[in-house]
Amino acid sequence: MTTEKAMLTVILKHDQSNNLDAIQGKLKASQWWDRFPPEGVEVVSWTVAMGLGQIVTLRLPVSLIPMVNVELERCAWGVFTTECYPTYDFIPVRERIKERVKNGGQ
Repeated sequence: MTTEKAMLTVILKHDQSNNLDAIQGKLKASQWWDRFPPEGVEVVSWTVAMGLGQIVTLRLPVSLIPMVNVELERCAWGVFTTECYPTYDFIPVRERIKERVKNGGQ
């Protein structure tokens, strides 16, 4: 049996009323580094966008989406504001479109 997987992009916007030491202290107190992402969730990418925060792309079984949400509520709130978006890898789609256009299509 194959478990259906999804990708989820999580935007962690910095709370700029806290400095880095305060942010790190809150993350440590909430066990962020041990709890996020939950077991069974793969980190595809984790980048920092200066002035915005962090952008995390996860690949996970659909059944773990609620667990990701709970860990964000438990560990990230008070440090970050969060936004979550279902996402997918556009590169294969782009390549198909590029080939179709090359061959005279739209």
